Amino acid sequence: MSRHIADQPRTRGNARLTAFLRQARAALPHPATLQLQSRPKTRDEAVKPAHYLRIERGRQA
Repeated sequence: MSRHIADQPRTRGNARLTAFLRQARAALPHPATLQLQSRPKTRDEAVKPAHYLRIERGRQA
């Protein structure tokens, strides 16, 4: 006697888990963007007075 068409094993392997993990990782920020966001935001302190003087003299960039 042969099996019925619905008598199939319920396990699908890791395909479903792999799909969920791919979607979860795609929702996260890329490591490169996290690295860019974590860079220091300080500028060279010697440049600021030069910019202020340029603005005071009326010169535009």
